[in-house]
Amino acid sequence: MLDRKWWTLIVVCAAIFMLLLDITIVNVALPPIARDLNASFTDLQWVIDAYALTLATFVLNAGSLADLLGRKKVFVGGVVLFTAASALCGAANSSLFLILARAAQGIGGAIMFATSLALISQEFRGRERGTAFGIWGATTGAAVAIGPLVGGGLTTWLSWRWIFFVNIPIGIATAVIAVLYARESRDPEHGGADWVGLVTLSVSLFTFVYALLRGNDKGWSSGLILGMLVGGAVLLALFVVSQWRGSRPMIDLSLFGRPAFAGAQITAFTLSGAVFAMFLYLTLYLQNYLGFSPIQTGVRFVPITVLAFVCAAASGKLTAQMPVRLLLAAGLLLCAVGLFLLRNITVDSSWTALLPGFILMGAGVGLTNPALASTAIGVVPPARAGMASGTNSTFRQVGVATGIAAFGALFEHHVRAAFPGIHGAQLSALASGRLNELAGQANQQLVRHVDQVFVGGLRELFLIGACIALAGAVLALALVRQEDFTAEAGHEAELVAG
Repeated sequence: MLDRKWWTLIVVCAAIFMLLLDITIVNVALPPIARDLNASFTDLQWVIDAYALTLATFVLNAGSLADLLGRKKVFVGGVVLFTAASALCGAANSSLFLILARAAQGIGGAIMFATSLALISQEFRGRERGTAFGIWGATTGAAVAIGPLVGGGLTTWLSWRWIFFVNIPIGIATAVIAVLYARESRDPEHGGADWVGLVTLSVSLFTFVYALLRGNDKGWSSGLILGMLVGGAVLLALFVVSQWRGSRPMIDLSLFGRPAFAGAQITAFTLSGAVFAMFLYLTLYLQNYLGFSPIQTGVRFVPITVLAFVCAAASGKLTAQMPVRLLLAAGLLLCAVGLFLLRNITVDSSWTALLPGFILMGAGVGLTNPALASTAIGVVPPARAGMASGTNSTFRQVGVATGIAAFGALFEHHVRAAFPGIHGAQLSALASGRLNELAGQANQQLVRHVDQVFVGGLRELFLIGACIALAGAVLALALVRQEDFTAEAGHEAELVAG
């Protein structure tokens, strides 16, 4: 019979596997979702962003709330919420229903993520803790690696709804085992919640993303969009003030006084914004433009995920042997070159034109992630490691959400410039790559022009993504200094990286 600590590790890894899988598994199912729910291009962006934004904004408060109320209790509550929200996602009969359910899923995921390392830390000591963290890290890598394949298989052979329904039996088993075997613990002294920070950050991010997603449609100079941008800026400023003056802030702003800590957050944001946000548009290209099924699309993402997994293992060992800023900069540089190579596609290209870029992007992601994890907690005192890790996760998810929204705004602008009179369903079809819906009543010359516009828009996004990743590489190299790493946090950082 397994000891309680190993059961705890199993349920934590199962929960982390579910929440990370739902970050990558959904991308390949978006085209079928759009067809079944008659979802627009903007709706598809919100399906990803709703999850990312709630995960980003709730993860910091969830850990503090768990300290106050009990880590086991809050963890189980997060699993139950995530499982129930997954059932609602699978049963969605409209895009709005799915978006709202995805937001609830993100809250449950944030709770599970925020409490996972605390539950492991309280059960394991010494060498066993290193083993437990290693298993946890391998689980996160595996979830990201197999997400596109699992999502493609379930969508192709069953239905896109099963990418959510599959969480139900796993979630129920996880909650039951956690209730039976996980040990309750609290830290009321450091517990609590920053509700002012939560509301101001959540609403400010929502308004910014909304403005990016609707700016082309409503007009960038319209009162609504300008009001959203100004309101978002004001709320973000209020969030910063609340963190500076609050007694229990979500984010300790003094940590940004360490250049390496700021560099870690910039790296997280640029990696997510340049690379992971691009997967939505790559999926639309592979499925709607090239005509691949979801499982065929998942197979074509394998070079990225396999190389990311393999290179992560090598990077974890290298963090103890060379300056991590070199690993961060090299990883982002590989991503930048990979994104630039994606610009080689033409209207007549096959998917193999993407392969050189996919290989470099996978290697870059794998090289960056372990070094980023070790930097995020290695430059702060051990007592702040949880907050530092949560802050880094927030910047990752905000990068995904804003990257998807910004790329979408740029792509829609490109399409509108080529077809000034296009709007509504036609615009959504072209932006999503559903060119067959436009080609039925068109002559061959117009079809060719539509193809060129779509592929040209993608080429612009790849170039912008490459520039973002390159800027991140330069800033990581400049900001992440070895002298900022604390000796006390070094051991914990090595455990997370390895």
